[in-house]
Amino acid sequence: MKLPRLRFLLILTPALLFATVSVQAGQQFEGVINFKITYPNNKLTKSQLALFPKALTVMIKGGKSRTDIITSGGSRIEMTDHQEKTKIKLLNMMGQKYAIRYTTEEIAQETAKEPPVKVEYTSETKTLAGYPCKNARITVNDINGKYTIEVFYTPELGGKQANFDKGIYKDIDGVLMEFSMKTTDMLMRFTAVSVEKKAISLKEFEVPAEYSIITKDELKNKIGGKE
Repeated sequence: MKLPRLRFLLILTPALLFATVSVQAGQQFEGVINFKITYPNNKLTKSQLALFPKALTVMIKGGKSRTDIITSGGSRIEMTDHQEKTKIKLLNMMGQKYAIRYTTEEIAQETAKEPPVKVEYTSETKTLAGYPCKNARITVNDINGKYTIEVFYTPELGGKQANFDKGIYKDIDGVLMEFSMKTTDMLMRFTAVSVEKKAISLKEFEVPAEYSIITKDELKNKIGGKE
């Protein structure tokens, strides 16, 4: 499996979409959640696997969250306003820095394209990063057939409101603490390893001056890939 370095971060779009942690309006949690990323039963070589990210960080402040992921080819950041239901994606691909803004309507259009799912809540529990987590199994029916993904979540850090853009996880009533993303080639698993309560500056949710603001179509024209 060959991964062009310039377009590598585009593969992570669904991962970050799922990984932006839910923060329910009115709750006061502020801090950072750190996740490790693993690739169960993958068919990658060691050199290929080395290109893939091993960690993901989520910063939370009130109704805002920021997700950071770094790879050998650059970085990708998503800043989501869960009350306004908008987001900004920042891409740094080998020094090329772009910012793409998404309106509520654009997010809703993308969410509507997701395949149908069936959510089954179980009695299974697990403690992750010091928080008790509930379990659900999500059966996805996409064009390649049905498959099931397991998720552990905690209502102690937030609720369902901010999962509005989380695709197959949009009905989960809590912060995702262990979840997965399935692609044609592999499975990516995200597991929370630590939660740190700390003050987060609002500057973390601003677009840095060195990023050029462009549209989705302009991005496609520049790098020839699906955003």
